[in-house]
Amino acid sequence: MPNIKSAIKRVKTTAVKNAHNVTVKSTMRTAVKKAEAAIVTNETNAKELLNNAASKLDKAAQKGLVHKKAAARKKSRLMKKLNAAQ
Repeated sequence: MPNIKSAIKRVKTTAVKNAHNVTVKSTMRTAVKKAEAAIVTNETNAKELLNNAASKLDKAAQKGLVHKKAAARKKSRLMKKLNAAQ
């Protein structure tokens, strides 16, 4: 544990930001998994879930949690799966 006041503050703020990043990344992963599951089972709301997943991926990329091109790749693969299923 640091002794310097500013270092103590940094540890606290880092912990808060880390917790927030974990929740954002988790919701992104959950959205992607739900979209993939809906596409595989050919549900009627698959397009809606895919749009939600794309939104979550874009926001995570915007915040720097996922690389911009990795998010684009995941969105592209989801779209491919949806188009192949239809």
